[in-house]
Amino acid sequence: MSALPLVPRPAEIHVDQEAGLSLDAATRIDADPGAAGTETWLRAELGAATGFAFPPGKGENARIRLSIDPDAGLGAEGYRLIVDGEGAVVIGHDPAGVFYGAQTLRQLLPNGAYRRAPLNGADGAAAEWPLPSVDITDRPRFGWRGCMLDVGRHFMPKHGVLRFIDLMAMHKLNVLHFHLTEDQGWRLEIKRYPKLTEVGAWRKESQVGAASDPGFDGRPHGGFYTQDDIREIVAYAAARHITVVPEVDVPGHSQAAIAAYPELGEGGPLEVGTRWGVIENVLNVSDATLEFYRNVFDEVMELFPSPYICVGGDECPKGQWRASAAAQARIAEEGLSGEDELQSWFIRRFDAYFAERGRRLLGWDEILEGGLASGATVLSWRGTEGGIAAAQAGHDVVMCPTRTSYLDYRQSDSGEEPIPVGTLLTLADVYSAEPVPPELAEKGAEHVLGAQVNVWTEHMDSPRTVDFMVFPRLSAFAEVAWGPAERDYREFLPRLEAHLGRLDAVGVEYRPLDGPHPWQKRPGVPGRD
Repeated sequence: MSALPLVPRPAEIHVDQEAGLSLDAATRIDADPGAAGTETWLRAELGAATGFAFPPGKGENARIRLSIDPDAGLGAEGYRLIVDGEGAVVIGHDPAGVFYGAQTLRQLLPNGAYRRAPLNGADGAAAEWPLPSVDITDRPRFGWRGCMLDVGRHFMPKHGVLRFIDLMAMHKLNVLHFHLTEDQGWRLEIKRYPKLTEVGAWRKESQVGAASDPGFDGRPHGGFYTQDDIREIVAYAAARHITVVPEVDVPGHSQAAIAAYPELGEGGPLEVGTRWGVIENVLNVSDATLEFYRNVFDEVMELFPSPYICVGGDECPKGQWRASAAAQARIAEEGLSGEDELQSWFIRRFDAYFAERGRRLLGWDEILEGGLASGATVLSWRGTEGGIAAAQAGHDVVMCPTRTSYLDYRQSDSGEEPIPVGTLLTLADVYSAEPVPPELAEKGAEHVLGAQVNVWTEHMDSPRTVDFMVFPRLSAFAEVAWGPAERDYREFLPRLEAHLGRLDAVGVEYRPLDGPHPWQKRPGVPGRD
């Protein structure tokens, strides 16, 4: 393996000792029609950093060429990147492959290629930008390389979401699981039910810390995305070959919706949640509530072209249903065995509804309880057991067990760790994850779509804290999801250390590798204070 600091590591790479290519003011880009999106992206990103125009070119006068060849044997999302003294050629199996090849090309350039403007002053903008002579063939191991971003607990403004999408694309991730509703906030405009955001998007204060008897900050918090915001986010992600999978939680984690429309719940009026954790308030199981959410999901499906729609289904307490005459009557009417099967019955209503519209239901592994809906895909978070059971039964799964995938968990046991919640999850722990459990070696591995990490934001109240908790652990996960099962953490670390220079260039305030101190000033890193 070459010492080139590429993250994630390519499948095959050969470095030639001969001179490579230098980009300069005369460099032109030529692209197949199917690669036009990548051409636009590459011109914008490299143009901002270098000050060069990178105008379109044809034939020999183009030094960078982007092409699509589905017969090149590269596989879905695969690419080949060849750089020599004559130019740089990216060949993709498909448009996504071209995009990932262009991402690798950018990583071959100096870290200044990630700045938004040329350097000023004594350094000046470089007259030439060197690329080494290489031949890289690369493809992802998994088709689902995801990150779940929770904006229900703490809202992230649209520009922060777009920035997060760019950082995902930089790491060749392709699924943004967008957690839009929670007990503590409803973040998606639904035209038919305006109180979901008028009331449900705002809470009076937030719990501070993870103590069982916590304090509260006394500060109102809220925000939501208009439908036009969502269309912009989805289009921005699609241009970077990222699918946005929306999550609207049912029947638990629904207190914000119940606060807006009390008739959805089992009890009296509620306020939007202010505490973290599992909340007892859940949706009732009336026909009217089912119809309400069918109407909600109609608008969700219009906004999100994703083949998957996530309904949550996790952490649904059954106490209110046990005490509810209406819920008990539903159990009897449907011939169900109890409250667990009642939850399954609820989820199945939406599995069928989505299937009729060409979509697939996605849910956390609690949807296995009481029987799994026939078309459902399972997010295995409570260890790997749920994913193993679902895969062996013929259901698709996405692996995201807490012990390797929860980026809200503490990064060390140091007393100086600024967000010391959850159990220890180090960079090495993330890197060592294996998405396909050994139990599936003989049967079921083909149902593992891939993996994702989850960014729960109870204790991340700004994009700055998200940066600190997510990076560089997301960089380690990217290699897990993209690269081969055989990995060497010692070989990864030098590449990661170089990769941190790219994160510096785009302003990511990541956790330093040598300690828990957030946002410390370091030599040569502008803006850290």
